[in-house]
Parts: sequence; structure tokens; C-alpha cells
Amino acid sequence: MKKILLVWVLVPQLLLAQKKTKPEFTRVEPAFWWVGMKNTELQVLFYHREANLSGYEASINYAGVSIKEKINVENPHYLFLKLEVSSAAQAGMLPIQFKAGKKSFTYLYELKNKSTTPNRIQGFNSSDVLYLIMPDRFANGDTKNDSLPGFYQGVHRHEPFGRHGGDLKGISDHLDFISDLGVTTLWLNPILENNQKRESYHGYAITDFYKVDARFGSNEEYVALIEKCHARGMKMVQDMVINHMGNYNWLMLDLPEKSWVHQFPEFTRSNYRSEVISDPYQSNYDLNKMSNGWFDYTMPDINQNNPLFATYLIQNTLWWIEYAGIDGIRMDTYPYPDRDFMARWAKEVLAEYPKFGIVGEVLVNSKPMVGYWQNGAINRDGYQSHLPSVIDFPLTNAINTGLNENGSWEGGLARLYTTLSQDFIYPDANRNVTFLDNHDMSRYYFNMGRDMNKFKMGLIFLLTTRGIPQLYYGTELLMDGNYSIHPTVRMDVPGGWPGDPINQFTRTGRTKEQNEAYDFMSRLLQWRKTKPVISQGKLTHFIPEDNVYVYFRTLGEETVMVVMNGNDKPMTLKTDRYAECLKEKSTARNVLTKESVQNLKEITVPAMTAIILELN
Repeated sequence: MKKILLVWVLVPQLLLAQKKTKPEFTRVEPAFWWVGMKNTELQVLFYHREANLSGYEASINYAGVSIKEKINVENPHYLFLKLEVSSAAQAGMLPIQFKAGKKSFTYLYELKNKSTTPNRIQGFNSSDVLYLIMPDRFANGDTKNDSLPGFYQGVHRHEPFGRHGGDLKGISDHLDFISDLGVTTLWLNPILENNQKRESYHGYAITDFYKVDARFGSNEEYVALIEKCHARGMKMVQDMVINHMGNYNWLMLDLPEKSWVHQFPEFTRSNYRSEVISDPYQSNYDLNKMSNGWFDYTMPDINQNNPLFATYLIQNTLWWIEYAGIDGIRMDTYPYPDRDFMARWAKEVLAEYPKFGIVGEVLVNSKPMVGYWQNGAINRDGYQSHLPSVIDFPLTNAINTGLNENGSWEGGLARLYTTLSQDFIYPDANRNVTFLDNHDMSRYYFNMGRDMNKFKMGLIFLLTTRGIPQLYYGTELLMDGNYSIHPTVRMDVPGGWPGDPINQFTRTGRTKEQNEAYDFMSRLLQWRKTKPVISQGKLTHFIPEDNVYVYFRTLGEETVMVVMNGNDKPMTLKTDRYAECLKEKSTARNVLTKESVQNLKEITVPAMTAIILELN
């Protein structure tokens, strides 16, 4: 009995001793990986918030996988392993043996098979139309995740800068509304965790690079939404941020190394002047503030020149692509991070996923400065970004200004012509993402003075000229916020919350004008889906005369003619000067009215109107 009792006493003690010597990692990132990746090197971060990991050695006995390097950093809570996962490796639980003196334990790291589903990751191109949604302000499909334990901010819908409770389920619940409109691709403002003390409903102060914010939903719900979109023939673009993170990011709270973020003796803000990057006369002072200054007090600037953090960020991107099946990325503040790192990032992403779509935000009103960042640009300094697409802010400004001006040599619709005539600056202008407004500017309807004719004319231009169009949620509902009153451009969609007295997701909940706008956009977008001539056809335009702008899209035997009248009176134009595009065609069909046009020699266009003619 004494021997048996002794065993029962010793076993718990042995188990307790083993538990003390085995750090239960607080974090392992990436949490899992895939065999079959083209890049066979994998960097794994191991973290324990209390244990000293610096003394541990690691070993692996697994076919096809080996340790290339173990890296200790300033902070002993971290340990990094660089692994080689060769093409011979098989999916399974990879045992990693950790040992420090007499202490040892095994961590099982999961390797999955890379997806072989055809066309799972599709990219995006000029045949698509992107629909930008701010998830917190679109629809609240699950009120149970509004305010959660462990999160600094709960829902306060009455506060303009507070969280309002929109989530992934709210988007999923309204996919009919979105697909009926006719868009092909969702672009969501960042959905990753933003557990900040200061309001961060917008998503640009990330606190966990591997986790969807629980107030939006879970990683699994995000994947389910993407799969639901794919089943409908729609795509998903993920908004990413590499320039900065939230000051409550778990990495920031216990930095692996001081050099993971740019440090200054006192708070130093970026000068936000992205033109300095391509400036041949740049000063080091300006360049340092632009690239290394913090985006805000709560948004520390990431140092992409730190090799461990650089690899971490690239792997994080690849992880989201493979894990979630996203089709593209919109990269926030593209010129702000280290430009050589961004070239490496884009190159490595596209090497792994050649069809993948990437567009970078270059927020300047200068075509040369935007064009500098597109792949293939002939830059004086020899820089190549490997970035396929840029967001076309110069064209947006031309639209919003030109539609509100009288015609002149430079003003009115001539502004659209002149802006497009400078497309030689872009290696491929048809890959530019074009738009009328977004979450960082006044609403398009407001910019048009709430004039329905101007509203429609700008939409016709956006959806028939070159590029990849993007629409901002609520445009179809005539939302009209002024950016100088910042919250008004990011309003909730009425009907997206339980108990809303009006539901604008339904026809009966919308005004007559809102239904007119929705129907107009839907008719135009659904037509565009079926017209490669618009997305791929050659663009030929003519110098505007009397503030009337005419252009053609041509593909094979198909020709579409667009006439824009920017005057407050009807205009009749003789079409002799357009003979090279008309090519003996004498009749046409008005796309929006479905009326037949029997005489193309002379066309009358109503005041402040654009017409689309399919030539017979």
C-alpha cells in the first residue's frame, strides 16, 4: 500500500515539474502553413509573455522539413525559426523539439496541403466593378458581437466616431442587394482586429494581423462570406495596412526588437507628402519624416527594413490569400512604407499567386507621381514597384471638378479629355482603379450639388471609360455627406440595424429618387457585365467642343459611342468628325432608354446628360 501511495504522490509531482519546464506559447505565427508553396522558406515566430525562450535549441525530425536558422532577438520572450519546407514534405503535424539543458518539450506545428481548387483566387481586372464597404456602417447582422469582453470599445451608435455594430453577417445577409446592383467585387475596409482604446471603427489601426476583429465576426465567418461571394460569381478584395499598426497591437506592447518600429526622441508625425519619394531633389529630412514618421499618435510606423518583420508581413499576406481565398488586396498608403520593401512584397506575392490582384493607394493629384508606382513605369531613378494597379485620384478630381464647371479651354468636360490624354504616363492605364468617391472624401452626390443629371453623367463616364471602376456603398442610395463634417461620409445604411424605422435595402423603404438612382446604376452595371467592348475595347476620344465630349470603345466589330453634354441646354452635334469610329454605321440603340436611333449623322443630347449608343 505504501509503494502504491508513493507512486500516486510522485506522478502529480512529475507532471507538475514537466508543466513548469514546458512553455505554453502565448503566440505562434503563422499558426499553421502549407506544403506545396513555391517559396519553400518559412519563418515561424514563437512567443511567451513570461518565459525566457533565448536558451532553447530546436530540432526537427520530419521528412522534407529542416531548420535553416534559429534566431534570438533582444526580447527573450521571442524565438524565431527559419524552416525549409521542401516539395517532398507532406501535410501533417510537424513535431518541433525544443530543449534547454534538461528541459525539453515538443510542439506540434500543422502543415496543410495548399489548395488545388481551380480559379479559387481570381484576381480582378477591368471587367470588374468594385464595391467599397465600411463594415461597421453597412449592416448589423449579429447584435451578440456588438460589445465583447476584452475589447476596449463597444457599440455606441449615437457617437459619430464610435463603433456602430456593422459586421460580416450584415454584409452576408445583404448580398442580394449588392449583386442585384450589378457589382462584381467586394472591397471591405480593414476587417482585422482593432482593439484600441481610441475609436478605430475604420479598421486602420490593426492590433492582430492574423485575426478578424471579433466584433465583425470570426476568421471562419470571413472565409464563409468569401465562399458565398465566389458561389455567386463575385470576388473579394481585402484592405491591408503594412505602413503602420495600432499602438495596442500585441507586438507593439512587447516588441521583439526596438527596431520593429521607427523610434524618435519625441512623437514625430509623417509629413504625408508622398511626392517626396519620387522627388529627384528630395532632402533626407523630408524623406525620413515621410517614410518613418508615425501616421498618428495611435499608429506607430512599422520598420519594413527589419528583416524579421519584413518576412513576417509578407508571410502574413500569403497566409490570408491561401487561408481565406481572397482575390485581391487594396494596399493602404502605398508610398509610405519603405519602397524597396514594397517592391519585394508585391513581387513575392505575385510569384506565389500570379493571377492575384493588387492595387495601391497613392493619394496625390498628380499623374506622374501616381504613375511612378505602377509596374513597368520608366522612372528616372530606375525604381520598379511590381505593383499592377494604382488608384486613380487625378481622374477622380477631374470628374468632380469638370462636371461642376462651365466649358472652357481647360475647364468643364475638357478636364476629362486632358486628364485621359496624359495616360501615356501609366504603363497600363486600364488597370487603374477609378472612382467617384470613397471613405476619405466627400460623397459624390454631395459634390454634384445633389443634381441627378450630373450624378448620372459622372456614373456613365466612370463605367464606360478605361480602368477598373470602384463604387462606394450608399452611392446607389444618394448618400451625400460632406468630408469637412467627417462622419457624414460614413453613415449607416438605414435598415441595416434591427429596429431601424426605414429599410433602404428594400424598394418600399427608399424614396422615389433613391429608387431612380438604384435602378439607373443597376441597369448600367448589369449591361456593363455583358460588354467586353467596355472593359477591353480600344478607347478613342475627341477634343470637346462647346463642352460636349465624345468618345468610343471599339472591340472587333462592336462599337459603343458615348456623348456627354455638360451644358444647361440641349446640344445638337453633327457627326462628320467622328467618321473614323462610326465607319459607315448609320443606326444605333440607346442603352439606357432602349430607343432606336435611326440617324447618326446628327445627334441631339438633352441638357447635362450623357447617352450611350450601341452602334448597329
